[in-house]
Amino acid sequence: MQITDIRIRKIAKEGKMKAVVSVTFDNAFVVHDIKVIDGEKGLFIAMPSRKASDGEYRDIAHPINSDTRDIIQKSILQEYEAIMASGEEETVGEAEVAL
Repeated sequence: MQITDIRIRKIAKEGKMKAVVSVTFDNAFVVHDIKVIDGEKGLFIAMPSRKASDGEYRDIAHPINSDTRDIIQKSILQEYEAIMASGEEETVGEAEVAL
């Protein structure tokens, strides 16, 4: 599986949530609402989640293993950092990354 498109849809200058991202795999499947978060140890991604009736948040979609998560996170953060360096507010980025 390859990441064929990364779209940084919203960029926030204030707060811990820095961006909302959509990632397309193999030009066939997209995951929306991945968040770029600025945490205590730097930037990381949070997969889309929904609040359950018990108050807990549960991921709607997520990688099955840590290697895949690392590849997705690295690709998103590279695109985010490139956009921040260029000063653009929104982008249509493309990345060809094999999973």
